[in-house]
Amino acid sequence: MFAMAVPVRFVCFLLLLWLGAAGAPRAQTVPPAAPAQPAPAPPAPTSAAEADIVLGRPQLSINEYYTISFRLRGAALEKYSAFPDLEGFKKSGKSSTTTTRIVNGKTSVELTITQRYAAYGEGDYVLKPFTMTINGLTVRSGGGAVRVVSQPAAAAPAPGPVQGLGLLDQLFGKPKPQEYVELQDQAFLALVPDKMSVFVGEGVHIGLYFYLTPADQGLLNFYDLTRQLPAILRQLRQRTVWEESFNEQEIEPETVTAGGKQYLRYRLYEAMLYPLNAQPLTFPAVPLQMIKYRVAKKPAEGLDNRLAGYKTYLSQPRTIEVKPLPPHPLRDQVPVGEFRLLETIDRTAFRTGEAFRYGFVVEGEGNLAALSAPTVATGPTLEVYGPEVEQNLTRQAGRVGGSKQFSYRLVARQPGPLPLDTLFALVVFNPATARYDTLHSGLHPRIGGAAQRLATFDSLPADPFYKEVLNTADNTLRPLNEYRQVRLYANIILAVLLAVAIFSRWRSR
Repeated sequence: MFAMAVPVRFVCFLLLLWLGAAGAPRAQTVPPAAPAQPAPAPPAPTSAAEADIVLGRPQLSINEYYTISFRLRGAALEKYSAFPDLEGFKKSGKSSTTTTRIVNGKTSVELTITQRYAAYGEGDYVLKPFTMTINGLTVRSGGGAVRVVSQPAAAAPAPGPVQGLGLLDQLFGKPKPQEYVELQDQAFLALVPDKMSVFVGEGVHIGLYFYLTPADQGLLNFYDLTRQLPAILRQLRQRTVWEESFNEQEIEPETVTAGGKQYLRYRLYEAMLYPLNAQPLTFPAVPLQMIKYRVAKKPAEGLDNRLAGYKTYLSQPRTIEVKPLPPHPLRDQVPVGEFRLLETIDRTAFRTGEAFRYGFVVEGEGNLAALSAPTVATGPTLEVYGPEVEQNLTRQAGRVGGSKQFSYRLVARQPGPLPLDTLFALVVFNPATARYDTLHSGLHPRIGGAAQRLATFDSLPADPFYKEVLNTADNTLRPLNEYRQVRLYANIILAVLLAVAIFSRWRSR
């Protein structure tokens, strides 16, 4: 008997050592210790804290919960980040467990917070990698795969004690499930045009907005917009328009008033559309799926007290009438918009034979991309070169506007007044007045007497050599074969020099 007692005691001693090692903190999750100081300060409460994430079973039935838990050891729980949202699952409450171990007089406490997830249906799901922050510690999970199978057939109850009744249930009673209620929200999705009737070529601003009251912020949240928005925009695209989309931006709330009530408005899409023909613009009703939470009937401290679900919002269909332009000989070529004319000219004194720059600048709101250069009436007394086109477009506060400049170089051949208003003209249609208008120049430069030289180009002010040469160049006509004769004389001279060199070398030998 004594001989057998010794191994038993030895085994018990090894078992205690193993339990102590299992309860000891893991080295890989302990934050790096601070360097030693001359006067060491007492350790912070969280210096020995460690945490890890535990995933639930990879396969479960449809009537079971999938779980994600984190375990915290060595410190009291102060704060932690939210559990991740799993595609195909909805969050269904949390639970917490505290485990206290005493080994060789050492006490260790482990806190486990578990988030339960209920599957919407059977199938295979992918749990993407995620991170959580617990008491300032960043813990990462590599994710995994979850398979949800059908509920097994109910088996006949076996005789014996009631299954699933643990010690805590015997002491405190089985916890009752929380009851959730769905609160009524006042949110809605709307496609908002700034006009319900436009002319062909006239811009109409449209915006897709989601409205909700400040009280609904805790009930609603956006769900998978990166997947939903492209499908929504494909339904809103129009094939018979020129579209100027506003720059992509983050979806942020702005406070607006609608129907005498204050709302938070989220801009999902915004563009300016210019119809190319008289076909009406038809926008169907588009759906947007949102996460909507049900609230616990009796909130419990320490729990989320919300149950996530889904709700789909539909916008109202819209139709915008497109009217043809009034009759006009150039109706198919006339730009539509509220435009005005600005002019630029690079000098104040003019002489025949000298080139000068003239800028015809159209500024205002409209489809500047479809705006063509003005018609130019030229004649033998004027040379016109160009134009060079420069366009500046601004999208701001639901408006699209800017300027388009056509730059020309003009050379007058005859002295006297130069009526630019009869040379440059652009017919436009103003949708605000529903009338045609003509933008024409208001400048009348006077051309002086004949110049001493013909210069249809500008010198290069940045290069002093070309500036001097071009301003003093002789414009006397020369024969076409002049340079050919110069090449002949140069070749003869080179041949003579080569012969002299050969003769000198022969004499030196």
